[in-house]
Amino acid sequence: MRVNFTVNGRQQEADDVWEGESLLYVLRERMGLPGSKNACEQGECGSCTVRLDGVPVCSCLVAAGQVEGREVVTVEGLADYARHREDAHPGGGCASGACGTALDAAKRWQAKPADGQSGEAAELSPVQQAFIDAGAVQCGFCTPGLLIAADELLESHPSPSDQDIREALSGNLCRCTGYEKILDAVRLAAARQEETV
Repeated sequence: MRVNFTVNGRQQEADDVWEGESLLYVLRERMGLPGSKNACEQGECGSCTVRLDGVPVCSCLVAAGQVEGREVVTVEGLADYARHREDAHPGGGCASGACGTALDAAKRWQAKPADGQSGEAAELSPVQQAFIDAGAVQCGFCTPGLLIAADELLESHPSPSDQDIREALSGNLCRCTGYEKILDAVRLAAARQEETV
């Protein structure tokens, strides 16, 4: 089957998708967007989390055919999504296909040092920068899913309590940390967001 949907704000088409193929597989293998990680394939770890029509979902559990006509945001498009949301749609999201990161640009995206010492620095979303500043990234396998979940939390609850943060991130497992740096990162992103309001 052919699936037409929006990825990081741009219309995309996936051909020859078989019935049981997951959204995760389509994103990673067909579109070259490896940010969402393939770990448990059971929706238990959160490493494959993407936003589907603005809602965080485990892309390993979503059949590719279910995204027909819908909008997906991956970690590769998170910075552009956050920047555009702030500039053009304060407090909301984008209409499907109206804006976002081109697929080629998302494939080439790489995090670069914020100080720019080794070349031009890449712009990150506020939550991505907070994760770096708070030291919340270790092996990085869980980080894309945590970033997506944290971004959605901060969009819907700009001043979350610790309980809100814990609940929003409860579907994301990290095997490297004690989670405290991750919580610090979300708190930092929320504080910075409040400063700009």
